[in-house]
Amino acid sequence: MIVCSCNVLSDHDVRSAVCSGGGNARTTGEVYACLGGTAQCGRCVRTIRKIMNEALVPGTLETPLRAL
Repeated sequence: MIVCSCNVLSDHDVRSAVCSGGGNARTTGEVYACLGGTAQCGRCVRTIRKIMNEALVPGTLETPLRAL
């Protein structure tokens, strides 16, 4: 899902910038910088912060299920 229309950032992009595999951003400004953008209108900041908080809490990221 696109969370920032100005920079065309998806929720996946934000998680990648926060999680160890894709980056180590800890603020919304660091997320923008990591993804090559800047805050413009600011309407996405709350959503980005929410995604960041969810990604930083252990055990809340979606884990793919393996076939039985």
